[in-house]
Amino acid sequence: MDLKLKNKTAFISGSTAGIGFAIAKGLLNEGAKVIINGRSEQSVEVALNKLRKINSNADISGFAADFSNIEEVKSLCEDLPDLDILVNNVGIYKSASFFEMDDSDWQEQYEINVMSGVRLSRYFLPNMLKQNWGRILFVSSECAELVPPDMLAYSMTKTAMLSVAKGLAQLTKSSGVTINSIIPGSTLSEGAEQFLEDEAVKSGKTKAAIEADFFKDVRTSSLLQRFASVDEVASTTVYYCSPLASATNGAAIKIEGGSTGGLI
Repeated sequence: MDLKLKNKTAFISGSTAGIGFAIAKGLLNEGAKVIINGRSEQSVEVALNKLRKINSNADISGFAADFSNIEEVKSLCEDLPDLDILVNNVGIYKSASFFEMDDSDWQEQYEINVMSGVRLSRYFLPNMLKQNWGRILFVSSECAELVPPDMLAYSMTKTAMLSVAKGLAQLTKSSGVTINSIIPGSTLSEGAEQFLEDEAVKSGKTKAAIEADFFKDVRTSSLLQRFASVDEVASTTVYYCSPLASATNGAAIKIEGGSTGGLI
């Protein structure tokens, strides 16, 4: 299927690995011009080389920026061209007891996970409205609804992202701009792969057995009962970046294998 993304310009924050990298790869495969982002020049260059090997015809570039630094975010916005597609994907998390997590942990996760998308959207949305076309997506998480007790700060940020996206969508009435959220579930990113490997070494079990135990004992609500691949999450996300998804606006799209439940 042609998603009609040829020559659209897209920027994905936090896209040197994981879901962000897979979204970049998917957009490139659809003919979009893609700009990736990582915290360091080295991580950006490594990711660019990987993507060029996958797609030799890729129109791709990258910028390094630390989203905890407001001045770096301002410089990034000024360096980027006008965007057709903005994917707010960058995020960090810390797993710790509520009683051990101090104010700085909460603030850092809020600053990077939430305010990055606020600042980028505030900068690029006006021109999207002016040109009467654009796509902004916020990559949230199943934790926005499940709220694991050891990830309260992270979950709060992912819930806040849903509110920001919903509110911003109200500014796009009668336009060709849409703003939606993506809610991935447990996904086999590099971090999840490392978790499985570490637990396999500690327990003497296979990675497959560790994964099965995780869904049996921890993520019991999942209907998928396995980690989704980053490409599974990316393929749905890329569709909502496209002109074909023009009737979806202000929505939270679940790609979480049924883990959060509910009728909607």
